Amino acid sequence: MHPRVPFTDSIPRITMATNSSVRAVLITGATGGIGKAAAIALADKGFHIYAGVRTATPELDVNGITQIRIDVTDTDSIAAAVAAVTKRQDGAGLYALINNAGVLVQGPVELVPPAELRRQFQVNVAGPVQMIQAFLPLLREGGGRIINISAASARVSPPFLGPIGASKAALESFSDSLRVELAPWGIPVSVIQPGAMRTEIFAKSGAAAQESLAQTDPRRVALYERQFVALDKAMAGQRFAPVDVVVGVIRAAVVARSPKAYYTAGSDARQAVWLSRLSPRLRDRLVARVLGVSGIQPTR
Repeated sequence: MHPRVPFTDSIPRITMATNSSVRAVLITGATGGIGKAAAIALADKGFHIYAGVRTATPELDVNGITQIRIDVTDTDSIAAAVAAVTKRQDGAGLYALINNAGVLVQGPVELVPPAELRRQFQVNVAGPVQMIQAFLPLLREGGGRIINISAASARVSPPFLGPIGASKAALESFSDSLRVELAPWGIPVSVIQPGAMRTEIFAKSGAAAQESLAQTDPRRVALYERQFVALDKAMAGQRFAPVDVVVGVIRAAVVARSPKAYYTAGSDARQAVWLSRLSPRLRDRLVARVLGVSGIQPTR
């Protein structure tokens, strides 16, 4: 049980004095299900956590966790966070940067609004890259590592999840380049591919998708009606893994002496690896069958 400290909206704010002998980890998107659970779990392991948030949350007001305001799409916000962490670390650097902040945009590619598509890539791709660029000096100081949270859809992008699949594939491509570029400094770069997790991101993205569709020409939306019905039925039977599954993998990547380049979290993430090795034609047939859209005729 964590001792509670008084809550305040003042961010950056330190809840425990930083000791240079304590390894420091920064995680973005710390108010979400995965980020919050990972921050608390790593604090339990003795790390000092800089929890990147957009709004302070009382659940992170515990010893060993510093809430710090970071908007990964805002370079000024990132620069302010770098300055705050640099001052507190006082030459100790960072042991790990975990790029966890992300959004999920869903819907038929034909109907995804351009602004939503840009937001998907701004948060999921440009955001982590900007964080890495800004915090690399601190990672060099601390002999640190980079952990990028991707998704199983980076390997196999299901229908109506094209935007997030494409954004996570782009993040993985950057990770592959960085892994070789940063090798001279001994900075490992790991990618974690979670499957479907029981977090609020799906509910939020579903609501956003419905709002977007409501503003789209109903004749174009109606073209996909049969696929919508089939996918809703398939998702109703979807078994979501608990957040603890990916938190355990994040913890393993943080403490590993020689971190792996790629980790999977959840059985469906492992299935995606297997599916990605099949021919595109066979993979498409299997995905369509599992999601109940195989053989659906277009709505006219």
